[in-house]
Amino acid sequence: MLFDRHRDRVFRHAYRICGDRSTSEDVMATAFLELWRLRKKVVLVEGSVLPWTLATTTNIARNAQRAAFRYRRMLDSLPRQDEASVDSGETVYLQSALDHDMVSALRCLGALDLQLFSLVAFEGYTVAAAAEILRLSPSAAKSRMHRARSKMKNALERQQWSPSQLAMEGERS
Repeated sequence: MLFDRHRDRVFRHAYRICGDRSTSEDVMATAFLELWRLRKKVVLVEGSVLPWTLATTTNIARNAQRAAFRYRRMLDSLPRQDEASVDSGETVYLQSALDHDMVSALRCLGALDLQLFSLVAFEGYTVAAAAEILRLSPSAAKSRMHRARSKMKNALERQQWSPSQLAMEGERS
């Protein structure tokens, strides 16, 4: 029942972090597995497991990114006999260039700031509610949210997205 109720939101959250459909599905499945495994220790916020599941999804996605980075670095360090390009079979499903740029911009945030930003900007929680979920003081959450927005804005500007392009892309989705 919880899976059916929250899977879409958890998948979208994982996709925003990972930017890859397959990895996002794996992260979502792992998050619900952890929800089941730790069901007696889950912290309910306003009677819902969703905030806990979203925070867990963030942690699992970040771990998956680190593991993929280590794996890629190990593969790159192996000697190659033939430098011809080989199709890795890895397909990245990006809905648009904005998705890719947004995922890149989200990666500039630390784990706690990413959780806070995701809860407020994508999941619709107030800063005060997100602060409670993440066990922050309201003033610390407000300050962190301001810094996170600034980092996101700077990262998107470095990727050369103008505010008008962002508005047009937002209208399309």
